[in-house]
Amino acid sequence: MKENGLKQNKIGLDALILPVSFLSFLVLAIVSWGFIILKDGADLFELFSGDSFREALGFLQQLLGVGAKQSPAFFQAAKWSHALILARDTLVMSILAIGLASIIASLTIMPSARNIAFGELTPAPKYWRIIFILFRAMYLLTRSIPELIWAMMIIFLLNPGIVTGSLALAAHNIGILGKLGSEVIEDMDPAPARSLRGNGANNGQLFLYGVLPMVLPQLLTYLFYRWEVIIRATIVVGFVAAGGLGYEFRLNMSFFRYTDITLLLTVYLLLVWMVDIISVALRKLAR
Repeated sequence: MKENGLKQNKIGLDALILPVSFLSFLVLAIVSWGFIILKDGADLFELFSGDSFREALGFLQQLLGVGAKQSPAFFQAAKWSHALILARDTLVMSILAIGLASIIASLTIMPSARNIAFGELTPAPKYWRIIFILFRAMYLLTRSIPELIWAMMIIFLLNPGIVTGSLALAAHNIGILGKLGSEVIEDMDPAPARSLRGNGANNGQLFLYGVLPMVLPQLLTYLFYRWEVIIRATIVVGFVAAGGLGYEFRLNMSFFRYTDITLLLTVYLLLVWMVDIISVALRKLAR
């Protein structure tokens, strides 16, 4: 009887979570928009005015090269060749970034998992708790600083280029991959690992046969997903780190070369699309 009552109370609480969350989000949205309208005097109807449509149409015509005196950049083979080289550099930057971030995260997620550091899954020395705190603090610091800020700081130490952009992207994603990986280990079924430990397995065998097979598919899924996110962030980091499509996009924006911007956006969209297809295929293999 008591267990049935507890289950009913839990079901009742679960049923309240969704409407309460929706109402909270709705109230926050209304308050936020009210603050913007009252404080800044924003007028949302200006977006749908005739002037806005004319300006948008004029900008679109410039991107398409309508009325341009010279041939649009997307009709020039040399421009395409240069843009594809930049796309290659952008792809290399993303691979270097995800590779570095995944290596550091994989080396630190074991002591960063609470059930391992605190001896819940297997006996662990007490100094692992200190390592746990240090690594979790590192994850928090690295993921709290955006990629663009990392790039602005690293560029003072290194010359602008692909390496600078890669380090900035990797620094931000170390914290994300490390946190996700350690939480995957914390949520795993402890039975196989405890069985191995009971049969005399050491820490290396415990990780290779008790932990890694269970968490590897989910870790790879997170890894490939973050690679997709990194390839989208490369253009932002490129504004500062002077690498790949991002820096060229910034230059063309500064000189109002609108058809060049269209070409770069086209190549960038193709690159993102290609990476998405590869990532989806690799995630399916991981499962």
